[in-house]
Amino acid sequence: MSRIRLATAWLSGCSGCHMSILNLHDGLVELLELCDLVYSPLADFKEYPGKVDIALIEGAIANRDNLEMARTIRKHTKKVVSLGDCAINGNVAALRNPGGKEAVLETAYADYNNNPAVFGADVPALFAKVLPLHQVIRVDAFIPGCPPEPDAIRVALHRLIEQL
Repeated sequence: MSRIRLATAWLSGCSGCHMSILNLHDGLVELLELCDLVYSPLADFKEYPGKVDIALIEGAIANRDNLEMARTIRKHTKKVVSLGDCAINGNVAALRNPGGKEAVLETAYADYNNNPAVFGADVPALFAKVLPLHQVIRVDAFIPGCPPEPDAIRVALHRLIEQL
């Protein structure tokens, strides 16, 4: 069997799911004996590669950058996994949905509306609502939790690897 090409991505979330991946400890070493990590915020990859077998996506869709990344991952990946509650249901990122993006910008960035130049062009505009991953791309599996238990990640990955 050829080595599995594994990717992880962090959209609009807190990185807690990636901390759970690191908390696999020896299980992470075991996993990396089966897989090549080809994209992840845990390493300095600049572009999402082609022909990825499994991608774990943490975080919700809150802006155009998140949406474009999710679509890129789906296009180049056999099995896409929603990792954690933000990817599955929006969770913490979606707490802004009832008040809307304007309320968030006013609260978090008081000068945003008066002087958007302060934030520069590198800050992506927020969507009106935060969406879970499966509402914008097809998702093949879900690993719930905030953050997910490391053992749940390990078991799910081994099952996905067996299916390839």
